Amino acid sequence: MRVLIVEDEPTIATQLNDALCAAGYAVDQAGNGVDAHFQGSDENQPYDAIVLDLGLPQMDGLTILKKWRAAGRSMPVLILTARDNWHEKVAGIDAGADDYLTKPFHMEELLARLRALIRRAGGHASAELVCGRIVLDTRNSRVSVGGLTVSLTSHEYRVLDYLMHHPDQVVSRSDLIDHIYAQDFDRDSNTVEVFIARLRKKLPEGAIETLRGSGYRLVAA
Repeated sequence: MRVLIVEDEPTIATQLNDALCAAGYAVDQAGNGVDAHFQGSDENQPYDAIVLDLGLPQMDGLTILKKWRAAGRSMPVLILTARDNWHEKVAGIDAGADDYLTKPFHMEELLARLRALIRRAGGHASAELVCGRIVLDTRNSRVSVGGLTVSLTSHEYRVLDYLMHHPDQVVSRSDLIDHIYAQDFDRDSNTVEVFIARLRKKLPEGAIETLRGSGYRLVAA
């Protein structure tokens, strides 16, 4: 899953980046409102969620959010606000935010709220995603098959995570590339096939189908 962090305070931005990367997300960052608006508006660089600070230089977060929603951008947005600015929370929700968190915050709570937003966007109610014998626990980035833990590399996990959020759906190679790599990563479409091949060796036979010319589909094998 790919997340955009919009935060102008360097220390907080670094902490968010490190925590989200450790949790298995592909992370991009923006330190001002203009860059954030541009990155979040690019349909060719889709985000599964955005963490948006409202107090930004050049363009404030509330204006950015309104522009995104007016343009039809529907990705989940978690806004960060100052502790006592209750009116910002109300304005943020009214502008199209999906959730909010006040500063200072506990990183575990932010990660939990982010997981919930992404799950709900995909129509999933539980923190555990299940497809046949495959279970992916989003809380601890753990995967099991038939109750036995499966060891995955970070990129294998990202591929499976995206497929588990979209079961029985055809996912193109370009979709996978867009959602498992950060913006500044050297992307190679051939590596997706490598990750798929490795996953097939670790998952039940037939769990990942290849639809020639279209992409891949995760099914309950």
